[in-house]
Formats: sequence, C-alpha cells, structure tokens
Amino acid sequence: MPDRAPQTVERRLPTEEAGELLALVRDIAEREIAPRAAEEEDAGRFPRELFSLLSSSGLLGLPYDSEYGGGDQPYAVYLQVLEELAAARLTVGLGVSVHTLSCHALAGFGTKEQRAAHLPAMLGGGLLGAYCLSEPAAGSDAASLRTKAVREGDAWVLTGTKAWITHGGIADFCTVMARTGGEGAKGITAFLVPGDAPGLSAAAPERKMGMKGSPTAQLHFDGVRTPDTRRIGEEGQGFAIALSALDSGRLGIAACAVGLAQAALDQAVGYARERRQFGRPIADFQGLRFLLADMATRIEAGRALYLEAARLRDEGRPFGRQAAMAKLFCTDAAMQITTDAVQVLGGYGYTADFPVERYMREAKMLQIVEGTNQIQRMVIARHLVGPESR
Repeated sequence: MPDRAPQTVERRLPTEEAGELLALVRDIAEREIAPRAAEEEDAGRFPRELFSLLSSSGLLGLPYDSEYGGGDQPYAVYLQVLEELAAARLTVGLGVSVHTLSCHALAGFGTKEQRAAHLPAMLGGGLLGAYCLSEPAAGSDAASLRTKAVREGDAWVLTGTKAWITHGGIADFCTVMARTGGEGAKGITAFLVPGDAPGLSAAAPERKMGMKGSPTAQLHFDGVRTPDTRRIGEEGQGFAIALSALDSGRLGIAACAVGLAQAALDQAVGYARERRQFGRPIADFQGLRFLLADMATRIEAGRALYLEAARLRDEGRPFGRQAAMAKLFCTDAAMQITTDAVQVLGGYGYTADFPVERYMREAKMLQIVEGTNQIQRMVIARHLVGPESR
C-alpha cells in the first residue's frame, strides 16, 4: 500500500487564492514529500532540500506581512497548509511550524528597521529557524531559565545551554531567550542570533523514539557575542514575547496533529477495504466500522477546534485558552487515532512495512512539545478559575 490514501477533506477557504495555495501544497506533498517519507525517516535524514523548495514556493512565511516577504495569509489558512504537510510527513509539517514560531518574535516585536533587515531572508530567502527557550533544567518551568546575556558596550555576550531544540545544529538563525536581569519572568530578554555565530555549537542530536528525520539537539552558547541591534523588544520583555509565540505555535502543533491523525485514518480505511477475513472485507464488521467512525469524529472535532482558535486570532481577539484546548485535544486525539490505526491493521500495523507504527511513535511527541498536555490543562484551568493560590 502507499504511505497514505488520498485525503477527502472538505476545506472551507476564504478566497480562491487560498484554494490555489492548498492545491499547490497538496501537489508538493504528493510528489515531493510523501514518497520519500518512510525511507528518510528510517535513515534519520533531514530533508533540507524540501525546505528550500517550500521557501522558494512562498510557504515558509505564509502568516506574515508581504512587505517583508510573507504571504499575507490568515492563520486559519496557514494552519490548513500545515495539516496537509504534516499528513505527508510530520518532520516537514512540524519543521514549518517551528520555523514560523522562530520568526514570530521579530515579526511581532522587532523594530521596522530590524524587520526590514532580517525578515525577507527569514521568510523567503531559504533560511531555516530554531526557537530556543527550553533548557536542561527549565522545561515546563521556562521562566527559570539560566542562559545569561551580559551587556558589554553595544553588544551582549550569551552563555548557557538550550535543550530540545528542533533544527538544533542546522538552523540558520535562532530566536533565543536569555536572562539579562533578576530571577523570574521579568529578567528575560529575546535575541536573534545567527546560526553560525562564533561560540555557538550543537551537541549530538537526541536519539528519539520517533521524528528521527528532524534533528533535536542541545545548543551551547559559549560567549556568543550579539550586537544590541539584534535584541528583540525591550529588556525584560522576552518571556512575554515567548508566551505570545507559544500561543500561536500551539495552534501549529494542533494542526500537525490533525494532519498526522488524518494520515493514520486514511491508512486504516484503505486497509479495512482491502483486507478480507471470513470471506469479506474487514470493513464490513461493525466493531471495526465503529472504531473508524470514532477516529473520523475526533479528527473533525480537532480540526474545528484549531480553526475556531485561528479565526479568533485572525480577528485580533484573545485566543490563548482556545489554543491550549486545541493543542491538548488534537494531540491526545492523534495519539488515540494512531494507536487505533495500528489495531485496525493488526500484526501488519506493528511492522515497519506500513507507516502506522511510525505515526504512533510520532504522535507521542506531539503530546510533549511546546508545553506538555498537562501544562495545557493548567493554562485552561487558569482561564476558568484564575491562578493557583500560593
């Protein structure tokens, strides 16, 4: 069987241009991404040439201003692009989401001069970004980060280690959160650091259960000198900038989760139609039909949830609670759906001859990145009943 059967997703798009964009993405996904996905993931190969193709096709800056090389697309359209890419290969969909996250600080909080100097290359010049917030001892508690930036004249000197960095070691630029003041969230500042800056090095990539084609590594900052012109926002504003980016980034993870789940469902449906037992296709058996129906319902619900949050964002309204809900629901759903897809395929689902075992391993990661799902529940609860008492 092919890696996945053709999708039959009905899209509600705001413009004819958006429809043409989705058609372009599907074409790239079917011709360039999906056919190589299993082999390259098994080999742990990152498809840098695909990201160059996506950049030249205008797909790495979709939600940003065309004045700086972006695509002027609403987030509700951009996320559906991510879903299509992730359905073909999660390494690609997630990579685009992380790159978009890495551009957020400069696009949203940089000066006009900073945006003009750097954004065109970041959005459409073939560059690839990394987002550097987490550290070995600061994951969910990101405000306790220890990487320091010390002012020396008109520059800052960064020292410390960042952990769990997607594109670590291959990124052309890094958005880095570092401590410039006292303890806590108010002492953190954001910086834009070139990937080849002297003193910046990467550890060996982590050996992961899934997403083997996407490098995840620690980054070491050993006296990395960064001019003050690459400081983003005000001193002490970095943590607020980071949280703003994560609200949007969580929607990217939600869309990727729905794409992965859709790929798993497509595989399960295709297999159920072809596999025969007791003289008929296994799709005839009610127990399996109900399982497929539940999988499809979770996907539709997740898609509706992330699109509603995206529309709130596009309207300039608060969407943080909905973003946390979308990330929580869609990634939990992807874990359940990919597990069910393995069950539909039975013994074959447990082999590497079919992609559903890879989908299941990849889905687990989505429940962890950009705020674990336990953190998402805390965020949602704070919106409902306020912060925890101390």
